[in-house]
Amino acid sequence: MFTVEVVSPEAVSYTGTAEMVIARTVDDGDIAFQTGHVPFIGTLAVWSVDVVKEGGERDVFAVHRGFVQVSGDQVTILSDVSEAVDEIDVPRARAAREAALAALTADSDDADAAAALQRAELRLRVAGAE
Repeated sequence: MFTVEVVSPEAVSYTGTAEMVIARTVDDGDIAFQTGHVPFIGTLAVWSVDVVKEGGERDVFAVHRGFVQVSGDQVTILSDVSEAVDEIDVPRARAAREAALAALTADSDDADAAAALQRAELRLRVAGAE
């Protein structure tokens, strides 16, 4: 078991213990951290972070970029935005997805709309509302 913190500029989304943390990094793809993992720092992708507790129960967070650091028995997720399942506003995420799709239909090279679509789809996936 190790200590996990999920932190954004607005709040600490999670502090607790876990058997494993699964995250997606920009350069290395999906990576799982367990007790005894070597020290690690990576850049997070816009994706979910799963905190797997004793017994297999999971807390899942939508994470919008940032960093993951593993040091000793501590895993820290520092993100621009992190949202627990119960913090996600599903109607708002659906509206954001529709707005982003409309913007991409008008201009398929709109990087801001593509990023907004990625964030909205992540929120919907994490909330189980795809």
